[in-house]
Amino acid sequence: MHRRFVVLAATLMVTGAAYAQTTAPAPTQPSTPAGPLGGQAAAVQVPQDAILSGQIDDLDVRNAANEDVGEIEDAVVSQGRIVGYVVSVGGFLGVGDRNVVVDPSLITITYNTGGNRWEARINATREQLQGAPEFKYEGRWDDD
Repeated sequence: MHRRFVVLAATLMVTGAAYAQTTAPAPTQPSTPAGPLGGQAAAVQVPQDAILSGQIDDLDVRNAANEDVGEIEDAVVSQGRIVGYVVSVGGFLGVGDRNVVVDPSLITITYNTGGNRWEARINATREQLQGAPEFKYEGRWDDD
């Protein structure tokens, strides 16, 4: 749960910083409420192919041979977009595992309507993932 908050907070900080660096043009006419939220705020429609961040947390990752090769622990967000997934690999029941960051284009996340669940697939073996550089939750990413 704490990781989701950190990802959300990071996203908001990055987005806020981008807006803070932009000088707003001077209004040429009085502003009027726009849309149901009024002012400059706007609601968005959620696309049918979207997934909520809470649904990827602890999502098992399987390879083409349907072997369980890891579990998504987090999404890495930069400048408002996902730039990686933190995947826990190795270990047993959370003991001895290590985290690696995987390019999001390597993981395919789909919704299985027949099984009523989300599924993640990667074209890699557990050994290949274990050989990737380790990511540690420390410093600014400390999860405690």
